Amino acid sequence: MKPHYLLLGFALIAPLCIPPANAAVLKTRTTLHGPQVYLRDLFEDAGANADRLLGPGPGPGGRIVVESRQLKAIARQYDVDWEPISHADRAVLEWPGRPLEREAVLAAVRAALVAQGAAPDCDIVIPGFNPPIVPVAGASAPLITQLEFDRDLGRFTAMLSVTGDGMEPISTRLSGEVADVIELPVAVTRLTAGSIAGPDDIRMVRVHVTSVHTEVARDPAMVIGMQLKLQMQAGVPIPLSNLMQPTQINRGDAVRLQLQVGDLWLTGQGMALESGAVGDRIRVRNVSSQAVLEAEVIKPGEVRVMPGTAPITTQARSGTALARGG
Repeated sequence: MKPHYLLLGFALIAPLCIPPANAAVLKTRTTLHGPQVYLRDLFEDAGANADRLLGPGPGPGGRIVVESRQLKAIARQYDVDWEPISHADRAVLEWPGRPLEREAVLAAVRAALVAQGAAPDCDIVIPGFNPPIVPVAGASAPLITQLEFDRDLGRFTAMLSVTGDGMEPISTRLSGEVADVIELPVAVTRLTAGSIAGPDDIRMVRVHVTSVHTEVARDPAMVIGMQLKLQMQAGVPIPLSNLMQPTQINRGDAVRLQLQVGDLWLTGQGMALESGAVGDRIRVRNVSSQAVLEAEVIKPGEVRVMPGTAPITTQARSGTALARGG
């Protein structure tokens, strides 16, 4: 290709490199759709060798830059009618990519773990996991192989392979933790000792089985309406030992005493020396005899003296309840 010159009078002003009309045109930026680079990716009108494979391109999400000197060598090798205009000529080739969905990887890992005995709803944690980059276009499928699962320790290792349309397979090693979970009621906010749990105080959450070390409430119905013996932190499973029926009698309350003697029911007046809920055993004092007795809370203001304790001195006034048969 001979340079054309612009003449002004008889003076030679400057050469102008004007390519012929049928010359190839450099593609300065090309979006690839696969892992290979072809001659046509570098030049428009590349000629008879346009479909010639030049070699591997960048991976998904990557790019390569072909500088002027290399472009010139490629053009000469494949008879492309192109010459660089300057050393700044270059071609940038990019293959768009995206991170593989984390959910897809977890689903593949879960399926493999379940096949080896893990619970279907187990929690899976993969610390430091960086999802591989896959092409934006086309489907990419994760596959788990070489799985080693230690159920006792709750740990696993595996090989993650990703395949898809027009991409080279990607393989990476995974390691993580597995925990069986259970849904349990927990406090929404901190509940103080003595408070009675209501429906709005409780919610269900997934809890690792290994974090439960005592008998805990398994259902909201086991908590709602119950009184807490100790303060309860939010988000923590609620031990059954921290639940009791709401207090029906408080220390110092006047109570009605009942004692069954054979077929007779004797009643008297007393004072509670302890607080208690229905079914609790508390100490009470008979106000007539001053005897301290053990009694079971029946309902607010009423207790039943336990058999074998000292008899209750009934009220002296007429009308003290003496009922036969209960």
